Amino acid sequence: MSNPSCWIDPNQDKIREECGVFGIFGIKNAASLTALGLHALQHRGQEACGIASTDGKIFHTERHLGLVGDNFTGEDPSERLKGHISIGHNRYSTAGPTTLRNVQPLFSELHTGGFALAHNGHITNAYTIREQLVEKGAIFQSTSDTEAVIHLIARTKSGEFIDRFVNAIRQVDGGYAFVGMTKDKLVGARDRFGIRPLLIGRLGDAYVLASETCALDMIDAEFIREVDPGEVVVINEDGIRSFTAFPNARRRPCVFEFVYFARPDSVVHGKSVYEVRKRMGMRLAQETPADVDVIIPVPDSGVPAAIGFSQETGTPFELGIIRNHYVGRTFIQPTQQIRDMGVRLKHSANRRMIEGKRVLLVDDSIVRGTTSTKIVRMIKAAGAKEVHFRSASPPIKYPDHYGIDMPTKQKLIAANYSLEAMTEMLEVDSLGFLSIEGLYWAMGEDYRKEDAPQYTDHCFTGDYPTPLIDRDRKLLNGDKQLSFLIEVA
Repeated sequence: MSNPSCWIDPNQDKIREECGVFGIFGIKNAASLTALGLHALQHRGQEACGIASTDGKIFHTERHLGLVGDNFTGEDPSERLKGHISIGHNRYSTAGPTTLRNVQPLFSELHTGGFALAHNGHITNAYTIREQLVEKGAIFQSTSDTEAVIHLIARTKSGEFIDRFVNAIRQVDGGYAFVGMTKDKLVGARDRFGIRPLLIGRLGDAYVLASETCALDMIDAEFIREVDPGEVVVINEDGIRSFTAFPNARRRPCVFEFVYFARPDSVVHGKSVYEVRKRMGMRLAQETPADVDVIIPVPDSGVPAAIGFSQETGTPFELGIIRNHYVGRTFIQPTQQIRDMGVRLKHSANRRMIEGKRVLLVDDSIVRGTTSTKIVRMIKAAGAKEVHFRSASPPIKYPDHYGIDMPTKQKLIAANYSLEAMTEMLEVDSLGFLSIEGLYWAMGEDYRKEDAPQYTDHCFTGDYPTPLIDRDRKLLNGDKQLSFLIEVA
């Protein structure tokens, strides 16, 4: 979603990251470890970052635009963010310019005391709740859907803090992982389907909450378990307590953690992300073979699948495309000539691995198709004899509403064109996608199970696990206000 000052990169053709959350309780210099955890989760959001901490008396918050390494290096962060409890957030907004007021963690003084909250995901009825609260006199300080939860907590009149927190999240829907902090406790919560990831770790006597295991590895913490779907965990000096916010929760985590989001060295639901992506490439080779001379990944997300494809077929794997890691989306493009260069700002052809060869390109997915076409043209310009293209995921036909930045259905190439038409549009000699059955096979699952689907796979199937209240209001009522709702955390 966007805000009134909406900005969208017209050349964007990749699924954009979500956000990353991290929290730690019971250790000196907690903010320093939070900064390290956020650094490990940098791939989940690069537009802004923030850390909050407390020593049990005073809360400290620091929020910045930009990368963790640009804002929390040099002087030890815990020198200015003191305390034994800390939470942090890496942000990627799905649309619109990121402004400091939307950077998390968000902090508020409630009648129960100070409270900081960070969130990964999207609340699908956030605008409806926000509208109701504003009508009752609520004043919002941001355009983030996360703030609606803080207002719901504040308006619950009875019970201990955890009762108020549970009551608040029972009023929201969508996919989310929350990490919150009071003066004496760390709180974590996951939506009733477990769409967005959250796990528990331990470092000595301290407990950790994080989006991925790579954040635990960064600080040498051990993995304990995932937060269950619909579960709320409260960590204080007495240890961990578990509460069931949604008794009938069903596990359906987001399949895109395996396809794209999670770092390859992370373990998700007991499975190595790297190994699953290699298996996607192996199955892709079985389902859509090609008579070629070399397998080339579209870096960096296509690398494991390309390795799997190569190992399955015996066709050589080469780094035929070199990625420039130092170009962001804010690169100034002052002239049409530079804009036309487009993809070459981020990718360069390794001509010696390409010239005179029949090339197979492997990418994690195809969204709009515009960047894929530019890469194909670049490979042809480097002298490729033939160019074939394979996607290590099924065709993306439906937009996401749970925190992934993805175009509308009208701009998803697979939602609007046949395989033959897409092959022509991408200017390739052949095109192939992994099947939905093959994707599940790569994850060690059976797509045909009675309780299928085991994952949230709506981008491929259109099977959304939760109501999309705000979206449906817009479609049914033509509510123009809903076109610039609230930003996704």
